[in-house]
Amino acid sequence: MSEGIVFAVITISDTCHEDATKDRSGPRLVQLISENFENPRILKEILPDEKELIKQKLLQLSSPEISTACILTTGGTGFAARDVTPEATKEVLDKECPQLAMAIGMHSLQKTKFAALSRSVCGIAGKTLIINFPGSEKAVVECFDYIKDLLPHALHLINNDLALVRKTHEQLQGSGVAQSPAPHVCPHKTGKGDGVDRNSPYPMLPVNEALNLILQTVKTQETLPNLLKNFKSPVDIPPFRASIKDGYAMKSSGFSGSKKVIGYISAGDSIIGDDFEEDECYKINTGAPVPLKADCVVQVEDTKLLKTKKNGQEDLVEILVEPKKDLDIRPLGCDLSKNSPLFPSVDLSPVVVKSLMASVGHAVPLHKPLVAVISTGSELLDPQDYPIEGKIYDSNTTMLRQLLQYFGFECFVTKVLSDDFEEVSETLSSIYDEVDFVICSGGVSMGDKDFIKPVLQKLGFQLLVGRVNMKPGKPMTFAAKGDKYFFGLPGNPVSAFVCFHLFALPAVRWCSGWTQEKCMLPVVQVILENQSVPLDPRPEYMRATITSRNGQLYASITGNQMSSRLQSIVGADVLVHLPARTETKTEAKAGDILPASVLRYDFITKYE
Repeated sequence: MSEGIVFAVITISDTCHEDATKDRSGPRLVQLISENFENPRILKEILPDEKELIKQKLLQLSSPEISTACILTTGGTGFAARDVTPEATKEVLDKECPQLAMAIGMHSLQKTKFAALSRSVCGIAGKTLIINFPGSEKAVVECFDYIKDLLPHALHLINNDLALVRKTHEQLQGSGVAQSPAPHVCPHKTGKGDGVDRNSPYPMLPVNEALNLILQTVKTQETLPNLLKNFKSPVDIPPFRASIKDGYAMKSSGFSGSKKVIGYISAGDSIIGDDFEEDECYKINTGAPVPLKADCVVQVEDTKLLKTKKNGQEDLVEILVEPKKDLDIRPLGCDLSKNSPLFPSVDLSPVVVKSLMASVGHAVPLHKPLVAVISTGSELLDPQDYPIEGKIYDSNTTMLRQLLQYFGFECFVTKVLSDDFEEVSETLSSIYDEVDFVICSGGVSMGDKDFIKPVLQKLGFQLLVGRVNMKPGKPMTFAAKGDKYFFGLPGNPVSAFVCFHLFALPAVRWCSGWTQEKCMLPVVQVILENQSVPLDPRPEYMRATITSRNGQLYASITGNQMSSRLQSIVGADVLVHLPARTETKTEAKAGDILPASVLRYDFITKYE
């Protein structure tokens, strides 16, 4: 692997120099450099606020022997007496870069007026670029994010890399671009949408923006959450004092020793109200009601059988421990008291709602949206049909129906339609008499047989999402008309799979009354195992298998990720979120820590 850019990160702080664990901005800078530059070499230092020490370290790191390309300092740029980083920096600079410092300052002022109190400087020492950042972690992130795309070009200029400088200038000016035999139309461009324009008229939204727009549009179920929030328990649980153990119910005033067994009490028996003597007891089962006059239960392990009756029932037992008041008795209402809230917080899990309501003798119907699944394509065959030349089997209908069932929802209608405007129009105009949601695959791209969007417009739907900046799934479509909703997923099976999890499932959950935090798939941090994964210009969601190793989650990409290759969902535990490619970061590498959306409840395939 080729050697990357040499960076140095210097934290300048008396406090951090005394206790390195308090350094937040330095490690964050190291992380940001690692995430945005390919195979960087990063030197890390922590110095006190001493001008001479700072100066000597800058001279050392910018010397030809070390050849540091860029030094980023954090801290010591303010108005305090010991803030001397700018002064030390100026003494080693051959050239100052005031415009770069001004640009960073202006960007910071957009975030906070306190940026006016920073005295940061930038400049060049030999062939090393030196930039002062403030000392806060937040400021470091904001400043680095602003300059990260400028750094490669700045370093090329400093090192007189003319070919790379020329290439950057050509890209900026639009000249010198190699022409393909057939000119390429940028698929990310938003067109006018007329018959001549071959570009999509729909803006390409970021994933989060598209999802937020969807959840703002879909009406959530408020009746059930309000009911649960205000529901008071009509009963005590337990509704009587209950025995915690199998043993003997007695009076604690009777001390230990032998006692006569005067009765048996099983779970479900009525409460005994009669009084009894201190040297008497009842044999009692777990969960059974304790007699009114008894105040403790001694477990059977702390007793000894002394005598039985002719019929085999116990007659006399010895109590081996001193009885204590309230021993092994669940008090009335100790789990849930009458008139207290049944739901401390709203949780719309069917298991939770139905179980808790049943525990107090009630039942409540759970609202679930009615969902239809449609697949479009004249090439589609039912999986039960014989193969026909030029046709393919429809897997999307089965996949989407099974996914709905897996996540606790029902698919009430399934249809497979030809690429015919009238058939699609007639189906969509009538199907909403039966359902709330239609989840459709196919027909949403730019082909002359992709009729979904024109049909939706004809039927009066508002198209809110027409494209999403993601891979796979760019043509993902969402439309609404009143309280009826339409998801148009791409026809490629993997694209439909990914878009269902990221958009359709959260919307159906939200409509059911789930909280917004619970609607989306859980996201965990995973460590990439693959040696090299090329990044796409769009953020990408790759299927991966998870291995748990010493408490860490490792993700291994499941082979070829083509959007048509449904086989890539085999063993897929998560969708790994890969960032869009940048000039400075073109691939994800083994060891990278990435977010991943959890696809299944049993999402760890292997433990090592």
